[in-house]
Amino acid sequence: MATKINLEENKYYHIYNRGNNNQDIFFNNENYYYFLRLYAKYIDPFAETYAWCLMKNHFHLLIYVKPFEQINLADLSYTTTHRPKKIGITYQFSHLFNAYTQSINKVFNRSGSLFEKSFERKIVKSEKYFKNLIYYIHNNPVHHKFVENIAMYPWSSYGSVISNKPTKLKREKIIDLFKNEVDFINYHSLNHNISDIQDLVIEHYK
Repeated sequence: MATKINLEENKYYHIYNRGNNNQDIFFNNENYYYFLRLYAKYIDPFAETYAWCLMKNHFHLLIYVKPFEQINLADLSYTTTHRPKKIGITYQFSHLFNAYTQSINKVFNRSGSLFEKSFERKIVKSEKYFKNLIYYIHNNPVHHKFVENIAMYPWSSYGSVISNKPTKLKREKIIDLFKNEVDFINYHSLNHNISDIQDLVIEHYK
């Protein structure tokens, strides 16, 4: 098994994970809302979020890891009542997954792991990769045939980008990347050549 890269500050990453043995991780609408609330609690203090999409058995995130000096340690939450010896964004993801799993297990009277043991991560090294990744994440429900167009799927950041509602998503930076909101929408309406982002595709995730 390949060793996972460490998440380093001042860098952008594609983060994704799926249910253990490809099982579902979201069973109803409240599960999606709860995961997002936990994400805000555990991850927002450590990272800026540029795109996300939650599917029935997996999720995708595009994040920027903040410099450690920008993190207010007093605001951090953990899955235990005591402050852990090691603090970092990788551990925060573990807290997120543990808290979510505990809740799902309690509600659905199940036991054991919900997610695969270690989440996947890929560093984003170029603006082209960054832009294509935003499209790929938002297009994931279309790619897996959950909906016919991106705007129809409720559990992604696409709607937040084109909305005027308050959001912690880095909306202005995303729009600037695509020049303006019209170009952002037009870019997402095109059927891009999947070979250009082939290394982003996770075919066994459904």
